[in-house]
Amino acid sequence: MSIMKILIVDDEPGIVMSLEFLMKKEGYQVYIARDGAEALDIIRQETPHLVLLDIMMPSVDGYEVCRQVKESESLQETKIIFLSAKSKESDIEKGLSFGADLYLTKPFSTRNLMAKVQELTAC
Repeated sequence: MSIMKILIVDDEPGIVMSLEFLMKKEGYQVYIARDGAEALDIIRQETPHLVLLDIMMPSVDGYEVCRQVKESESLQETKIIFLSAKSKESDIEKGLSFGADLYLTKPFSTRNLMAKVQELTAC
């Protein structure tokens, strides 16, 4: 079994650090992007199994990253979990309509997040 690759995409260093620590502790190979453009570059190069994706970011937002990944034939198997402060029902529906596998609102439970990550990377 190859090591699962996870890309963390967020422009808040505190969130990135805690998620990186959490994922590495669980044995995942972790990549980091600070904005959507950087995320798309890494996704195309590394094809991570799962992307933890913020929505509100500089340059390219999370919705656009998700859309491009899900529309790409070679990347559409990539799982996407939105982690966002946007918590209105319409925001969640929009995120899921772009093809996200899950939408969690900030602040989120790390235990809940890990359970979902393990569920999505178990296939």
